[in-house]
Amino acid sequence: MAFAQLTYREGLRDIEACLRSLGGKLYHMGFHGRVARSTLADANDTHDWRIYADFAQILIRIARPLYTSDPIGVELDQSLYALDSTTIDLCLSLFPWARFRKHKAAVKMHTLLDLHGNIPTFIRITEGAVHDVNILDEIVPEAGAFYVMDRGYLDFDRLFVFTLCLAFFVVRTKENVLLQRRYSHPADKATGVRSDHTVILTAIESAKAYPDPLRRVTYLDQETNKRLKFLTNNFTLPATTIAKIYKSRWQVELFFKWIKQHLRIKAFYGTSENAVKTQIWIAVSVYVLVAIVRKRLGLEVSLYQILQILSVTLFEKTPILQALQPSDSRENSGDSSNQLILFNL
Repeated sequence: MAFAQLTYREGLRDIEACLRSLGGKLYHMGFHGRVARSTLADANDTHDWRIYADFAQILIRIARPLYTSDPIGVELDQSLYALDSTTIDLCLSLFPWARFRKHKAAVKMHTLLDLHGNIPTFIRITEGAVHDVNILDEIVPEAGAFYVMDRGYLDFDRLFVFTLCLAFFVVRTKENVLLQRRYSHPADKATGVRSDHTVILTAIESAKAYPDPLRRVTYLDQETNKRLKFLTNNFTLPATTIAKIYKSRWQVELFFKWIKQHLRIKAFYGTSENAVKTQIWIAVSVYVLVAIVRKRLGLEVSLYQILQILSVTLFEKTPILQALQPSDSRENSGDSSNQLILFNL
């Protein structure tokens, strides 16, 4: 067993070294023919999903430094992370191990997204019944970083851990949270900010869990005409920046949409828990690998556009740079005879 574990670790290091050595030399792609669905199902059932999870982590370690200087849409010098989850519905008769409700099965994909490049840094796949707030116990806050979350993560015991770790959070609050205003700060209502207050928790249990003051920012979203209230432990950033930080949380929603729609993880090959987790981690690996390719080849197109192009050239043995050229360039190249041949059997 020790030898097997050593060989496995060495294999992962070899993969990482290989990926790093590729640099800008990611040249060719293409399969010789279709892969049978039963072959994929058998592979997903028998190969341990943790192999693909570890491989995805290697790709993530390579991808994140490539995007550290990318803009995030907010004037912020610190790192910014968005935490959220998505529920992947399953058929209860085919996936009885994933029972969620009486007549429904599901798993949850909990994700912490680095908004520099929208690269996932933490992913946990759980049963559908696991509450989002429990995932906070598995995250080690990074000092100085900002974490943006929806109100499903509003737990003052857990949020106080962020404060103790010198990290910042921005979370949407609930109507039933009892607060007492201590100070009012000027608010420029032309920006959508309706109020900016220093508050304390007044409910006994909440105040015991989070004894420090909090900042409450009320913001009117002009597009939806919704009034939103945020709580944060940061007292220095402008109130408009706090609102923008929360708005950036939608990047994690786009990540889930991208994963579920464009990588088709809702059509699973295999019905075991191992098969489901394997396919999700492969989807994540593809997402991060495309992000690496985009940076290393200096491509200006979006991740979505790259994936669309690769999906229609999947069975062509084509240089990647040629496949990703604008359509006009490919037409002028004089070598478009195989452009519409998707299955060269």
